[in-house]
Amino acid sequence: MGKITGFLEIDRIEEGYKPVPDRIQNYKEFVITLDDESAKKQGARCMDCGTPFCNNGCPVNNIIPDFNDLVFQGDWKEALDVLHSTNNFPEFTGRICPAPCEAACTLNVNSDAVGIKSIEHAIIDKGWSEGWVKPQVPAQKTGKKVAIVGSGPAGLAAAQQLARVGHEVVVYEKNDRVGGLLRYGIPDFKMEKTHIDRRVEQMKAEGVVFKTGVLVGDWPQGSKITNWSKEQVKAQDLVKAYDAVLLCAGSEVSRDLPIEGRDLAGIHFAMEFLPQQNKVNAGDPLKGQIRADGKHVVVIGGGDTGSDCVGTSNRHGAKSVTQFEVMPEPPPEENRPLTWPYWPMKLRTSSSHEEGCERVFSISTQSFVGEKGQVTGLKTVHVEFKDGRMVEVPGTEKVIPADLVFLAMGFVNPLGSLLDAFGVEKDARSNAKAAVTSGAGALAYKTNVDKVFAAGDVRRGQSLVVWAIREGRQAAKSVDEFLMGSSVLPL
Repeated sequence: MGKITGFLEIDRIEEGYKPVPDRIQNYKEFVITLDDESAKKQGARCMDCGTPFCNNGCPVNNIIPDFNDLVFQGDWKEALDVLHSTNNFPEFTGRICPAPCEAACTLNVNSDAVGIKSIEHAIIDKGWSEGWVKPQVPAQKTGKKVAIVGSGPAGLAAAQQLARVGHEVVVYEKNDRVGGLLRYGIPDFKMEKTHIDRRVEQMKAEGVVFKTGVLVGDWPQGSKITNWSKEQVKAQDLVKAYDAVLLCAGSEVSRDLPIEGRDLAGIHFAMEFLPQQNKVNAGDPLKGQIRADGKHVVVIGGGDTGSDCVGTSNRHGAKSVTQFEVMPEPPPEENRPLTWPYWPMKLRTSSSHEEGCERVFSISTQSFVGEKGQVTGLKTVHVEFKDGRMVEVPGTEKVIPADLVFLAMGFVNPLGSLLDAFGVEKDARSNAKAAVTSGAGALAYKTNVDKVFAAGDVRRGQSLVVWAIREGRQAAKSVDEFLMGSSVLPL
């Protein structure tokens, strides 16, 4: 605890944003990272609690009080080492994690939490700028080969951990670039893709091989998904060729809204819209991009993906953007003594909302309306919840004009054909069935199929990047134990 009275004397220091008129003109990041002095003051607020709830609030169990104190002391390089000891990619989480660690901060009981995320962001950015982030090449090879399907945060974390203990790791990605939804789901204005690119270069130096444009599974030719890739590899061929296979393919089936008018033009899944803009930003050729220029846009779904659609639509120059949420508007502040240290339900306003968006809560879409095959509006009704059931409020029916509608209601499960191709048993939600702990002779993250493991959203369902990194790291330890009989890898 660097400054015993720091939490009493110093207010929380927020990261800054570039002005809205400037930032919506491009797709660059606009968060202004804390300078060294501000980060030091923020670190001084940490109380180094006897029981640091922030550690447990963080899915990867970052050793938060330690790196806070090291930043306060000015030992940035050691702070980076502490951060990297639990988190392979703090530049990802420092930008896009919602920071459950801060919700669990002891100060958050009756004051403002330590800005843990902003300190993490500052540490890793300084690490890269100072040249401290270097490849960790294994001293010797094990001769074991591991295939990882999917190059999102779970696959990348697992690949890096396994390569560092000497296994030969090959990552298969169906798209033409590495990163999964980090690359194609998260807008560049939240996380520029150079952060992925330099990690990929580091991992290549550590021995990881990336094969892009390769679709794993037994997919029928001519299906939509086969158009994404140049090559197919059968599941059983992969199992035969490698000593272990780890599935980290994410959860990619979007939740649909099968109501009247769903077939009208102008209604798209969020994940049809967002990847296109990222591809354009990367300089990839793209025909028929979905554009929001001059249009009335309605986003159905109040989560992060919906917010990303809002921010992208504003950068296109949408005439108006409205976001629907079927749940009631949360309170502006949580009941802290009641909810702490757990993630609270409260109104969260993103930077995209601040750029221009009307948010409507307790609203349900009854049908889409259109003319000449093109959507022109949504027939809506307000709803309320009684005895756990959603009921419509009579007399609140209304038609909301819309030229473009994005469905951003989450993801229901991974692409089922992948799991079927491997013969992997599914849980009740159609995710890969695999336990997160070892027991009764079974290894953690091991599926019912010999040599095949599963981690990340493909196993747990849609979740946060930080949870994917956690599962990738833990699955890597389990795979290493499967191959070697024991493992020196941390969880």
